[in-house]
Amino acid sequence: MPVARTHSIALVGVEGYPVEIESDIENGLPCLFLVGLPDTALREARDRIRAAIINSREQWPQRRITVGLSPASLPKRGSGFDLGIALSILAAAGTIPAAAIDGVAFLGELGLDGRLRPVRGVLPAVVAAAGAGFREVVVAQANVGEAALVPGLRVIGAPSLTAMLAWLRAERESDEAAAVYVSDEDAPSERPRSPDIEQAASGSRRRSRSNSGQNGNSPAGLESRQDREAARLGSARLAAPSHPCPDLSEVLGQPVARRAAEICAAGGHHLSLLGPPGAGKTMLAERLPTVMPTLGREEALEVTSIHSVAGTLRTGSPLMTDPPFCAPHHSATKAAIVGGGTGILHPGAASLAHRGCLFLDEAPEFSRDVLDALRQPLESGEVVVARCGVTARFPARFTLVLAANPCACAKGTGARSGCTCTPTARRRYLARLSGPLLDRVDVKVELLPVTRAELLSDRHFAESSPAVAARVVAARERAAARLHGTPWRLNAEIPGSELRRSFPPAPGSLAPLERAMDLGQISARGVDRVIRVAWTLADIAGIARPTVGETSYALGLWLGAGA
Repeated sequence: MPVARTHSIALVGVEGYPVEIESDIENGLPCLFLVGLPDTALREARDRIRAAIINSREQWPQRRITVGLSPASLPKRGSGFDLGIALSILAAAGTIPAAAIDGVAFLGELGLDGRLRPVRGVLPAVVAAAGAGFREVVVAQANVGEAALVPGLRVIGAPSLTAMLAWLRAERESDEAAAVYVSDEDAPSERPRSPDIEQAASGSRRRSRSNSGQNGNSPAGLESRQDREAARLGSARLAAPSHPCPDLSEVLGQPVARRAAEICAAGGHHLSLLGPPGAGKTMLAERLPTVMPTLGREEALEVTSIHSVAGTLRTGSPLMTDPPFCAPHHSATKAAIVGGGTGILHPGAASLAHRGCLFLDEAPEFSRDVLDALRQPLESGEVVVARCGVTARFPARFTLVLAANPCACAKGTGARSGCTCTPTARRRYLARLSGPLLDRVDVKVELLPVTRAELLSDRHFAESSPAVAARVVAARERAAARLHGTPWRLNAEIPGSELRRSFPPAPGSLAPLERAMDLGQISARGVDRVIRVAWTLADIAGIARPTVGETSYALGLWLGAGA
């Protein structure tokens, strides 16, 4: 057969696009040409694929080979096309039947010895394959657990090219067989399999289970029926850490700051913490995700897709159901925070914190350009990265937490603090946080040093994270019931125009805001943010609409409340 076709998936950001791989073999000098906008890693696939085929005891066609990747206008990056290219070449040479590779998407990198290696971004690629109508997808064994999170697909995990060819040829005598994992037991298979191949596959599964303790790449966590059901239903949780989880009760003192953390968790609002070292800013920020609700099925898949593209998923626990927490160093570049790169576009810290918390400790030490780059995702909930010939969109709807010292020396402003900074130096230090950025922060709290009495007595009265999380869940349920039928799920996501038109507070409750606007203390954007916080306070209190009390408290938090 002169021309054969297979299929794979190209990733642009976290979105996948089906790619048709065509191989044509004709008379001419032995060579391999790749066309269709391949990048450097994909152009190097020529040598990897040739070595993998030869070392898998297959015959390499000693003729002119042309491999086309369609659509040709879509940039193809990465090594995930190796398996699809190799199988299309072998099918064009007549080594394997062309019907065996029809309707299957192939994802995997080939080693020189023919082993199938895992690649990044398998989850969004499999989601795109399911959306394109594929019923089967082939991945490396290490990617089986991640690919199996998508229902309605048969997932085939192959350890090597030899095993994949044995599965395609239905060779009972093969030494290796592809380990088949069905992500949805109700999904029919497009290709009926003979009892011999089913027996070979089950034997491979038994070998995989027996070797799971020795091979860290085998999907041992998905072998039992219980684990398969957990993955299919989306109820799998991250493995329990060996160290104790942080708890909000460990933050002693700072009642206003702890209350502010609860408000931000309930409504998705952004938080600014100002205070001297040791006041509890970092402890509070690290414990904010512990009072956030666990992610739903769609949210978990969305977050997991981002971390899959970034290559930060934990082995053995592919589905992320806890809100992520990301705390980049203040020396991070703009590309590290908002995403980008010169080659493959990678998500930044803002996207890795999607549906979770992005913590910027020592915020004034960050570059001004980096901080200003966050203004777009704070408004739109996504990051748009444009490069030559491609534009990628990364979801970035997170809760921002800014922490800052009152001055550069970080000794505080008390009478016994020993700070020698002048008022001008303090203003210059805090002015590194631009006004437009702070205008997008809903809650601002100033922390004071914790006293000895608070350290000794507050530990008996501080609420734990589960107690606060229960109120947060109840407040979110009230907001979800009110926002039913709208595209928003949290108070912080409601546009200002819709907020004033469809969700007005109680009559007379906006009087504090009117006075603040007359005095020039708040902008129009700030008014919308204060109303959103007031709605969150009403949800926590369990009242129908915000009153003047909730509006006054929300205004105080926006202007900057002292703890």
